[in-house]
Amino acid sequence: MTTSLLLAVVGLVLLAWLASCAEAGLARITAYRAEEAVLNGRRGAALLTTVAADPVRYLNLALLLRVAAESAAAVLVAYTCLAYFDSTWQALAVAFAVMLLVSFVAVGVSPRTIGRQHPVNTTTAAAYVLVPLARVLGPLTQLLILLGNALTPGKGFRKGPFASEAELRAMVDLAERHQLIEDDERRMVHSVFELGDTMVREVMVPRTDLVSISREKTIRQSLTLALRSGFSRIPVTGESDDDIVGIVYLKDLAGRVHTSRTAESELVEAAMRPATFVPDTKNAGDLLREMQRDHSHVAVVIDEYGGTAGLITIEDILEEIVGEITDEYDRELPPVEELGEGRYRVTARLDLGDLGELFDITLHDEDVETVGGLLAKELGRVPIPGATVEAPLAEGPADQGLRALRLTAESQAGRRNKIITILVEPLLRPPADTGDPASEHGQDRPREHTPRAADHSATD
Repeated sequence: MTTSLLLAVVGLVLLAWLASCAEAGLARITAYRAEEAVLNGRRGAALLTTVAADPVRYLNLALLLRVAAESAAAVLVAYTCLAYFDSTWQALAVAFAVMLLVSFVAVGVSPRTIGRQHPVNTTTAAAYVLVPLARVLGPLTQLLILLGNALTPGKGFRKGPFASEAELRAMVDLAERHQLIEDDERRMVHSVFELGDTMVREVMVPRTDLVSISREKTIRQSLTLALRSGFSRIPVTGESDDDIVGIVYLKDLAGRVHTSRTAESELVEAAMRPATFVPDTKNAGDLLREMQRDHSHVAVVIDEYGGTAGLITIEDILEEIVGEITDEYDRELPPVEELGEGRYRVTARLDLGDLGELFDITLHDEDVETVGGLLAKELGRVPIPGATVEAPLAEGPADQGLRALRLTAESQAGRRNKIITILVEPLLRPPADTGDPASEHGQDRPREHTPRAADHSATD
């Protein structure tokens, strides 16, 4: 009888060993590895693909088998020790020590090491048992998970907590601390996880920053706008800026003009392509896969009311993973460059307060905080190189005070071709308008000026 019990214990420990090995392999298997096994004609690749498609289901089953085998082995060892030793406490102590050693070494360390070193082999072997067994014991694991969630305070995990995203994130951080991966790689992996929780509206280019063209414009005008703005894909609008009817590509415009010079006078709608529309609540990761599948690089984002919320491209989504994408023309610029005669070249990000200090005034606006924002606000549209606007200033007590600041958009850079430098020139009031007796009492104090609404002319 004792021999039979020992053989049963060995069999249960072996089952627990295999289940633990399968757990470790399942945690490292991916759909890519499964597809690679299919392409290589590996035996059992079809079952491996089935497991990789729903790894959590089979991971829960492997966990159930391991726990059941360990528990049964512990009961049999305890029963054997009770029959062998006269003292109950002595028998339980020996049983505890034996199972502790077996669980840690034979079920914990050894199989997990093998599973991590050879995930494809172990998972393929386990698939022959787990796939048919899941049809029988699958409902049981789900029932046990529901029972565990019912006993857990708060909201539980529908598929169980055994393969959570938090554990994978912790593994990535641990790998970086042990110098197995670089810090940039760790951050990229975390970005991939975060992409699954990112909505399209969080990464899109908002409608206020879009450079668009009316469908009534000609191909020549569209080509000019594309070359001046630096964008290769431009939305085409219908009745209003909120009505996007298509997307025009620079290569399509150039192709038409190259084929026939008379095509320059055709309307841009003749060269535009249909636009793809997506809701602003769509998952960014799902959209990336759809754009890859449909060979689409740009999509129009609509809000809950059906209006245009913005535009999103594949590059916008990829930037959420790899960071800002720049080109060889990007360079670090000083925030302020003095050009003489009271003129300055400043970056678009320069704060309005810092700009005011250059001209000894207090510059403030309730709607914007940067020079680039002020330029766009006064212009009334997205600025492109050459766009000029006069930002009027409130009158102040000075003999020759400032009437306005002339802002001229200069260079652009980055994948989105944003304006990065702006030329700022002071415009003085005529001498007849600056005579103010009160100015004699405040020559040395900074004059407070605020931009005020006024008609202005702007050129693109």
